[in-house]
Amino acid sequence: MVSWLLWSAGYFWSAGWLRTDHYATRALGQSWPVGYAAGVEGDGEAIDWRALNHANWDDRVPIHLASSFYDLAGFRAGADTLRPFELGEVGDVTGRRLVHLQCHIGLDTLSWARRGALVSGLDFSAPAIEAASSLAAELGLAARFVVADVYDAVAAFGGQRFDVVYTGIGALVWLPDVFGWARVVAGLLAPGGFVYLVEGHPFAQILDDASGRVVTRDYFEREPIVDDYPFSYTDGPSLEHTREVEFQHGLGEIITALADAGLRIEFVHEWDFEVFGRFEVLQRRDDGIYRLPAGQPRVPMLYSLRASAPGPS
Repeated sequence: MVSWLLWSAGYFWSAGWLRTDHYATRALGQSWPVGYAAGVEGDGEAIDWRALNHANWDDRVPIHLASSFYDLAGFRAGADTLRPFELGEVGDVTGRRLVHLQCHIGLDTLSWARRGALVSGLDFSAPAIEAASSLAAELGLAARFVVADVYDAVAAFGGQRFDVVYTGIGALVWLPDVFGWARVVAGLLAPGGFVYLVEGHPFAQILDDASGRVVTRDYFEREPIVDDYPFSYTDGPSLEHTREVEFQHGLGEIITALADAGLRIEFVHEWDFEVFGRFEVLQRRDDGIYRLPAGQPRVPMLYSLRASAPGPS
């Protein structure tokens, strides 16, 4: 989808957003089936999470392309959407095959291309992939972009393997089944390759929007969250398709899913800063990072994770 800039609307918790209905919670240790239709509303209408999210994200593309938030003019002029800690943790990508899952309009993907990676991007939104492909051609950057559901990524790339699987902020909240996602990641990795994930910390997502100090949501909730909100997270006009379905995943669940898929966890780093004003009290520093006021107890707001596939036998 996250996505950096894959910033996703599911990554933003606004006080005015509503959770509608309550659905049967899965049993402990089980994961949502990939084809799961996210519950049934009180009026008997079945909710198809994939169709709702697909229409919602198609609507976002022209809004994001025109927004100051994504700043296409700045990107064309050479701006980089990757943060310094990402570059340090991923390392040199020169000549390495890198695939960006849920790449949206491709700014992160093309930022990796500018650093020498042989990049591919995948997203379920055809307008987003069209925009990413057009931008790559305009800038003279070699990149392959594919329209496909993330759960179909292995087939979409025809069995191609990659040295790096990358996914950015705000991606996993749109996926009901992280165990299925982890199997896809493992299926894309070449021997000795690794997945690098940077995401909003699930603990921060349960805190109040004003102070970031009070737990107001259930960390262990695994019910689909159906939202109806007329705007994207950027500047710009309202959406036509306003309903979306999100899914909460705990940090332990994500780590376990990757380990269960046969990957070795190299590190999990928790970060006490944000890249946007998640809480009203956050203060933006000169480097563009948002932090809590001095003296306030810190909480994790982002995390990064790297996990590697077994090497050649």
